[in-house]
Amino acid sequence: MIFFALNIAIIFAGGIGSRCEYSALPKQFIEIDGEPIIVKTVRIFQGHSQIDKIYVSVVRSHIDLMRELAERYQLTKIAGIVEGGETSQDSTFNALNLAKQENPEDSIVLIHDGVRPLLDPEVITKNIECVEEKGNAVTCTPCVETILIAANENKTEKITQRNRSFSARAPQSFRLKDIYDAHIKIRSMPDRYTGIVDSCTLLHKLGIQTNIVIGNNNNIKITTKEDLKLLK
Repeated sequence: MIFFALNIAIIFAGGIGSRCEYSALPKQFIEIDGEPIIVKTVRIFQGHSQIDKIYVSVVRSHIDLMRELAERYQLTKIAGIVEGGETSQDSTFNALNLAKQENPEDSIVLIHDGVRPLLDPEVITKNIECVEEKGNAVTCTPCVETILIAANENKTEKITQRNRSFSARAPQSFRLKDIYDAHIKIRSMPDRYTGIVDSCTLLHKLGIQTNIVIGNNNNIKITTKEDLKLLK
């Protein structure tokens, strides 16, 4: 039985990539330079000395493929591969649920998109240190463009202060018990994950403050075929 806290990566890749329009494969399995994007992403955590375990959620039809990739690329820190859910938050929860069954509740979990393969390993270190010190961490980058809030498609309702604006990215990191309990609370509400796009917005809905960790600017999420071209 494990008695000591671990540092765990939760990689959610349960979607089918409908916005990518580039391949019949879910975008996380598209190969770039002969290697699937999901492998590139997992490899960052695999190679980090402070990461002990990795849990991956993928679309049901590609679980066997993910298992085969884990073996082929020697992704030995993968402790579990689970079925993704209807939303990214469902996919995250499925992986968290397994992690909670197998690890101490004070373990640190770093929740990361399976299609963010350009993460700087130093950001992982900073996330772990921030959770240890402050309880949670949200990787962000400062906004360099003016951010407009629209009342509708054509009219500006509000302009934010650029020097106070950040773009939330990943990983987003927490104590295992804290983020698991937050999901349980949200899942008990009538609207569940409606309007919640990541762990940061999930905690915000519950009135829980999060802490910013500055990440690398090129840590983009591969969403469209244009993003794939940039990755290449």
